[in-house]
Amino acid sequence: MASRGTTETSKLKQNLEEQLDRLMQQLQDLEECREELDADEYEETKKETLEQLSEFNDSLKKIMSGDMTLVDELSGMQLAIQAAISQAFKTPEVIRMFAKKQPRQLRTKLAEMDRDLMVGKLPRDLYTQQKLEILTALRKLGEKLTGDDEMFLSTNAGTALSQFERVSTDLGSGDKVFALASVEVEKAKQ
Repeated sequence: MASRGTTETSKLKQNLEEQLDRLMQQLQDLEECREELDADEYEETKKETLEQLSEFNDSLKKIMSGDMTLVDELSGMQLAIQAAISQAFKTPEVIRMFAKKQPRQLRTKLAEMDRDLMVGKLPRDLYTQQKLEILTALRKLGEKLTGDDEMFLSTNAGTALSQFERVSTDLGSGDKVFALASVEVEKAKQ
């Protein structure tokens, strides 16, 4: 009783992070194995994963409506889920690092991508998409971006990333995050 819920909160947070990791890994594995699957199998598996993300979102809603001590920690996960559902981010690895608030790993990934582009290992369009996602995630995590990075963002940001950027900036409370995510889940189901 002396913990006053601290232990339980910690365990709940750990379980939620593990579940989010599992779902993001599932999306990443699906993208990596896309060539090995037929189109129907790929779409069905992706649909099931998005449904699981939707269920996870619903669980987070219930938790946050009853326990406001978790709001700040869960809001980051909620934004990551919203990004995955709205498909503003298409790279599960980036979503995972964003949800776990890992700016150093995001910067390392960006440096690896720069190297891969230079040696011809990464196509320019994929590089642009992933760099946009990483820079947006870094900005949302409060990291300073270089002038070149800011220019790259403004030049290349698409509507999905711009919408995610605008909406996530406007969100002040967990309730707003959940309301937005619910709308995005419903859109994804249609």
